[in-house]
Amino acid sequence: MKQLDVLEHTFDKTITCPVCSSKFEIKCVKSKSPRILSKDSDFFIRYKSINPYFYDVWICNSCGYSAMKVDFPKMKSYQKDLVLKNITSKWKPRIYPDVMTEELAIEKYKLALITALSMEKQNSTIGMILIKISWMYRLLNNNLEELKYLSQALTAFENAYINENFPMYGLDRDSLTYLIGDLNRRLNNNDIALQWYSKVITTIGASYRVKELARTGKDSIKGN
Repeated sequence: MKQLDVLEHTFDKTITCPVCSSKFEIKCVKSKSPRILSKDSDFFIRYKSINPYFYDVWICNSCGYSAMKVDFPKMKSYQKDLVLKNITSKWKPRIYPDVMTEELAIEKYKLALITALSMEKQNSTIGMILIKISWMYRLLNNNLEELKYLSQALTAFENAYINENFPMYGLDRDSLTYLIGDLNRRLNNNDIALQWYSKVITTIGASYRVKELARTGKDSIKGN
Protein backbone atom coordinates (compact mmCIF):
# COMPACT_ATOMS: atom_id res chain seq x y z
CA MET A 1 0.00 0.00 0.00
CA LYS A 2 1.03 3.59 -0.58
CA GLN A 3 1.77 5.79 2.41
CA LEU A 4 -1.31 7.97 1.80
CA ASP A 5 -3.54 4.87 1.78
CA VAL A 6 -2.01 3.63 5.03
CA LEU A 7 -2.56 6.99 6.70
CA GLU A 8 -6.24 6.84 5.69
CA HIS A 9 -6.64 3.49 7.44
CA THR A 10 -4.63 4.15 10.62
CA PHE A 11 -4.55 6.52 13.56
CA ASP A 12 -1.89 7.37 16.11
CA LYS A 13 -2.28 6.25 19.71
CA THR A 14 -0.14 7.17 22.70
CA ILE A 15 0.96 4.18 24.78
CA THR A 16 2.65 4.03 28.18
CA CYS A 17 5.20 1.25 28.49
CA PRO A 18 4.46 -1.03 31.48
CA VAL A 19 8.18 -1.72 31.91
CA CYS A 20 9.86 1.70 31.82
CA SER A 21 6.82 4.07 31.87
CA SER A 22 7.97 5.81 28.68
CA LYS A 23 5.24 7.22 26.46
CA PHE A 24 5.36 6.59 22.73
CA GLU A 25 3.08 6.68 19.69
CA ILE A 26 2.05 3.66 17.68
CA LYS A 27 0.02 3.22 14.50
CA CYS A 28 -3.34 1.50 15.02
CA VAL A 29 -5.55 0.19 12.22
CA LYS A 30 -9.06 1.66 12.20
CA SER A 31 -11.59 -1.03 13.11
CA LYS A 32 -13.64 -0.54 9.93
CA SER A 33 -10.67 -0.44 7.55
CA PRO A 34 -9.65 -4.11 7.10
CA ARG A 35 -11.48 -5.88 4.25
CA ILE A 36 -11.41 -9.65 4.53
CA LEU A 37 -10.55 -11.42 1.29
CA SER A 38 -10.61 -15.02 2.56
CA LYS A 39 -9.81 -17.24 5.54
CA ASP A 40 -7.40 -20.17 5.56
CA SER A 41 -8.19 -23.39 7.41
CA ASP A 42 -5.83 -22.51 10.30
CA PHE A 43 -7.71 -19.24 11.03
CA PHE A 44 -5.32 -17.04 9.02
CA ILE A 45 -7.28 -14.12 7.56
CA ARG A 46 -6.25 -12.70 4.19
CA TYR A 47 -6.98 -9.02 3.67
CA LYS A 48 -7.37 -7.03 0.46
CA SER A 49 -6.71 -3.59 1.94
CA ILE A 50 -4.54 -2.73 4.93
CA ASN A 51 -3.24 -5.77 6.82
CA PRO A 52 -3.81 -5.55 10.61
CA TYR A 53 -1.21 -8.29 11.22
CA PHE A 54 1.46 -5.79 10.16
CA TYR A 55 0.55 -3.51 13.07
CA ASP A 56 -0.08 -6.16 15.72
CA VAL A 57 3.21 -5.81 17.63
CA TRP A 58 3.95 -2.76 19.77
CA ILE A 59 7.55 -1.92 20.65
CA CYS A 60 8.87 0.48 23.26
CA ASN A 61 12.00 2.02 21.79
CA SER A 62 13.23 3.11 25.20
CA CYS A 63 13.55 -0.32 26.82
CA GLY A 64 12.90 -2.76 23.96
CA TYR A 65 9.77 -4.33 25.43
CA SER A 66 7.85 -5.88 22.51
CA ALA A 67 4.50 -7.68 22.57
CA MET A 68 1.33 -8.24 20.60
CA LYS A 69 -1.05 -5.37 21.33
CA VAL A 70 -3.49 -7.63 23.22
CA ASP A 71 -0.69 -8.61 25.61
CA PHE A 72 1.23 -5.35 25.80
CA PRO A 73 -0.26 -4.01 29.08
CA LYS A 74 -0.05 -7.39 30.85
CA MET A 75 2.99 -7.26 33.10
CA LYS A 76 3.88 -8.97 36.37
CA SER A 77 6.63 -7.48 38.53
CA TYR A 78 9.00 -10.42 38.03
CA GLN A 79 8.44 -10.21 34.25
CA LYS A 80 9.36 -6.53 34.28
CA ASP A 81 12.67 -7.47 35.91
CA LEU A 82 13.23 -10.16 33.27
CA VAL A 83 12.68 -7.64 30.45
CA LEU A 84 15.10 -5.16 31.99
CA LYS A 85 17.71 -7.88 32.47
CA ASN A 86 17.34 -9.82 29.21
CA ILE A 87 16.04 -7.26 26.69
CA THR A 88 16.78 -3.67 27.77
CA SER A 89 20.46 -4.36 28.47
CA LYS A 90 20.95 -5.33 24.79
CA TRP A 91 18.34 -3.11 23.13
CA LYS A 92 19.19 -0.87 20.18
CA PRO A 93 16.34 1.48 19.18
CA ARG A 94 14.88 1.10 15.71
CA ILE A 95 12.33 3.05 13.69
CA TYR A 96 9.67 1.43 11.50
CA PRO A 97 7.95 3.15 8.57
CA ASP A 98 4.21 3.83 8.37
CA VAL A 99 3.96 1.46 5.41
CA MET A 100 4.75 -1.95 6.81
CA THR A 101 5.70 -5.06 4.84
CA GLU A 102 5.67 -8.80 5.50
CA GLU A 103 9.40 -8.75 6.19
CA LEU A 104 9.12 -5.93 8.73
CA ALA A 105 6.14 -7.63 10.38
CA ILE A 106 8.21 -10.81 10.72
CA GLU A 107 11.00 -8.82 12.36
CA LYS A 108 8.58 -7.31 14.87
CA TYR A 109 6.91 -10.64 15.65
CA LYS A 110 10.35 -12.17 16.23
CA LEU A 111 11.19 -9.37 18.66
CA ALA A 112 7.90 -10.10 20.45
CA LEU A 113 8.84 -13.80 20.50
CA ILE A 114 12.24 -13.12 22.06
CA THR A 115 10.58 -10.90 24.66
CA ALA A 116 7.86 -13.46 25.44
CA LEU A 117 10.45 -16.22 25.89
CA SER A 118 12.54 -13.93 28.09
CA MET A 119 9.46 -13.17 30.21
CA GLU A 120 8.60 -16.88 30.55
CA LYS A 121 5.20 -16.29 28.98
CA GLN A 122 2.66 -19.09 28.64
CA ASN A 123 2.73 -21.50 25.71
CA SER A 124 -0.48 -20.02 24.29
CA THR A 125 1.29 -16.67 23.85
CA ILE A 126 4.37 -18.29 22.32
CA GLY A 127 2.18 -20.35 20.00
CA MET A 128 0.17 -17.35 18.84
CA ILE A 129 3.28 -15.36 17.97
CA LEU A 130 4.82 -18.36 16.17
CA ILE A 131 1.73 -19.04 14.07
CA LYS A 132 1.55 -15.37 13.06
CA ILE A 133 5.20 -15.50 11.96
CA SER A 134 4.34 -18.56 9.86
CA TRP A 135 1.42 -16.68 8.29
CA MET A 136 3.69 -13.80 7.27
CA TYR A 137 6.00 -16.31 5.58
CA ARG A 138 2.92 -17.76 3.84
CA LEU A 139 2.22 -14.32 2.36
CA LEU A 140 5.80 -14.35 1.04
CA ASN A 141 5.32 -17.88 -0.37
CA ASN A 142 8.27 -19.05 1.72
CA ASN A 143 7.06 -22.59 2.37
CA LEU A 144 10.18 -23.76 4.21
CA GLU A 145 10.06 -21.01 6.85
CA GLU A 146 6.28 -21.20 7.09
CA LEU A 147 6.36 -24.90 7.97
CA LYS A 148 9.25 -24.41 10.40
CA TYR A 149 7.27 -21.89 12.44
CA LEU A 150 4.01 -23.85 12.08
CA SER A 151 5.78 -26.84 13.62
CA GLN A 152 7.00 -24.77 16.56
CA ALA A 153 3.53 -23.25 16.98
CA LEU A 154 2.02 -26.74 17.05
CA THR A 155 4.31 -27.80 19.90
CA ALA A 156 3.42 -24.67 21.89
CA PHE A 157 -0.32 -25.13 21.32
CA GLU A 158 -0.16 -28.80 22.33
CA ASN A 159 1.46 -27.76 25.62
CA ALA A 160 -1.09 -24.98 26.11
CA TYR A 161 -3.94 -27.43 25.46
CA ILE A 162 -2.77 -29.63 28.32
CA ASN A 163 -1.66 -27.01 30.83
CA GLU A 164 -3.68 -23.81 30.35
CA ASN A 165 -7.23 -22.62 30.89
CA PHE A 166 -9.66 -21.78 28.11
CA PRO A 167 -10.44 -19.59 26.30
CA MET A 168 -7.06 -18.43 25.00
CA TYR A 169 -6.81 -15.73 22.34
CA GLY A 170 -10.46 -16.25 21.47
CA LEU A 171 -10.06 -20.01 21.06
CA ASP A 172 -12.24 -22.34 23.11
CA ARG A 173 -11.21 -25.95 23.70
CA ASP A 174 -12.94 -27.26 20.56
CA SER A 175 -11.41 -24.56 18.35
CA LEU A 176 -7.90 -25.31 19.61
CA THR A 177 -8.52 -29.06 19.24
CA TYR A 178 -9.42 -28.40 15.60
CA LEU A 179 -6.43 -26.07 15.08
CA ILE A 180 -3.99 -28.68 16.44
CA GLY A 181 -5.50 -31.14 13.96
CA ASP A 182 -5.18 -28.68 11.10
CA LEU A 183 -1.55 -27.83 11.88
CA ASN A 184 -0.76 -31.55 11.94
CA ARG A 185 -2.41 -31.91 8.52
CA ARG A 186 -0.38 -29.03 7.12
CA LEU A 187 2.76 -30.74 8.44
CA ASN A 188 1.71 -34.05 6.82
CA ASN A 189 1.09 -35.74 10.17
CA ASN A 190 -2.14 -37.07 8.71
CA ASP A 191 -2.84 -39.90 11.17
CA ILE A 192 -2.46 -37.52 14.12
CA ALA A 193 -4.54 -34.88 12.33
CA LEU A 194 -7.40 -37.36 11.85
CA GLN A 195 -7.38 -38.16 15.58
CA TRP A 196 -7.75 -34.47 16.50
CA TYR A 197 -10.40 -33.85 13.83
CA SER A 198 -12.40 -36.87 15.07
CA LYS A 199 -12.16 -35.57 18.62
CA VAL A 200 -13.91 -32.37 17.51
CA ILE A 201 -16.54 -34.15 15.43
CA THR A 202 -17.52 -36.49 18.29
CA THR A 203 -17.54 -33.81 21.00
CA ILE A 204 -21.05 -33.11 22.27
CA GLY A 205 -21.58 -29.37 22.44
CA ALA A 206 -18.89 -28.41 19.92
CA SER A 207 -20.20 -25.71 17.58
CA TYR A 208 -21.53 -26.61 14.14
CA ARG A 209 -18.94 -24.31 12.55
CA VAL A 210 -15.91 -25.98 14.12
CA LYS A 211 -17.32 -29.45 13.44
CA GLU A 212 -17.73 -28.53 9.77
CA LEU A 213 -14.14 -27.30 9.65
CA ALA A 214 -12.98 -30.61 11.14
CA ARG A 215 -15.05 -32.60 8.62
CA THR A 216 -13.57 -30.56 5.76
CA GLY A 217 -10.05 -31.22 7.07
CA LYS A 218 -10.79 -34.91 7.46
CA ASP A 219 -12.23 -35.14 3.93
CA SER A 220 -9.18 -33.39 2.46
CA ILE A 221 -6.93 -36.07 3.95
CA LYS A 222 -9.20 -38.93 2.85
CA GLY A 223 -9.34 -37.43 -0.64
CA ASN A 224 -5.56 -37.48 -1.11
